Amino acid sequence: MINFEILINDAISILSDDEKFVSVSNKSVLSLINDFENGGWRYDKFEKFIWNNIKETALSYRERQALALEGEDSLLTESAKNLRLSESIKDIGRGSEIAEILLYGIMKNYYNALPIVPKIFYKQNSQDNAKGSDSVHIVIHDEHNFSLWLGESKFYNSIENARLDVILGSVKESLTLKKLKKENSIITNVSDIKDFEEISTDLRERILQSLSQEQSIDTIKPILNIPILLLHECDITATTTQLTDEYRMQIKEHHKERAVEYFKKQIDSCSTEIHQYSDIKFHVILFPVADKKKIVDKFISKAEIFRN
Repeated sequence: MINFEILINDAISILSDDEKFVSVSNKSVLSLINDFENGGWRYDKFEKFIWNNIKETALSYRERQALALEGEDSLLTESAKNLRLSESIKDIGRGSEIAEILLYGIMKNYYNALPIVPKIFYKQNSQDNAKGSDSVHIVIHDEHNFSLWLGESKFYNSIENARLDVILGSVKESLTLKKLKKENSIITNVSDIKDFEEISTDLRERILQSLSQEQSIDTIKPILNIPILLLHECDITATTTQLTDEYRMQIKEHHKERAVEYFKKQIDSCSTEIHQYSDIKFHVILFPVADKKKIVDKFISKAEIFRN
C-alpha cells in the first residue's frame, strides 16, 4: 500500500498560539508529502496512488465488486469512462477530479473511512449530478457510533489568500441547510450504504434514520466532519531534488502558516453565520506537488488510453 509521509497531524490550537485558537478544539491540520528519487519529485508514486484509489469514487460499490472478478484493468477502464475530462488548459476545473480521487484515497488510508457515495460515479450517471460535497464518507467508531464526513477538494496553482477565500466560500455553501439536506438525501437514496459488510444491520439503520429528511440537521452537526483538501503546486517542492530535513521543515512551516490563515478567515466568516459552527469538526489537508500541469496532462493521457 502506498503511503505518504505525515509532517503535521495536530489541532490548530497546538500549531498556533493566536488568541483565536485558544479554546478551539474542532479544527485540525494534516500535512502530507511525497518523496523524491533520482533528483526529482516522484510523479510515478503519486500517479499510482491516484489510480489505485480511483475506483472508490468513480464506481459504485456493486460495480467494484463485480469488476474485481475481471481484474484491475477492467476496474481502471470502467473508472476512466466515468471521468469528466477536459483537454482545454483554460478550463478552471481541469484536474479537479485528481483532487477528488486523492481525497478519497486519503480518507480511506488515513482516516479509515468508507466511501459511502462515489461522487464521480454519481456526478456522471445521475440526473441531478449529485451536486454537493466532493467526497462523502462515514467513519465507524464502534457498533453504535459513526461520524459523517463531507469533503471539499481543490487543485490549485498556489494557496495564497485569494485561493483560501475560494475554498472558504465552497465550505460555507456546503454547510447551508439546503445543501446538507440534499447531501443526506443522496446518501440515503443510493444503494452503496446498504452494501458495505463493515456496517452492521443495526448501525446501518441508525445511520439511515439519523440522515433521514425527517430528522433535524441540528442532530447531525456534532458528528459532522469537513475535510478540506488543498492539493497545490509548490515552488519549494518544484526546486527540491532530495527529501531532506530542510525540505520537510520548509513545507511544514509553509503549511502551518497557510492553515492558520485559512482558519482565521473561517472563524471570522462562519462563526456567526453557521448555526452550531463550534460543533462541526474541520480538517485542513495539505499536499504539495512539483508541477500541476504535468500531473494533469499525464492523468488525462492515461485516462484516454483506458477509455479507448
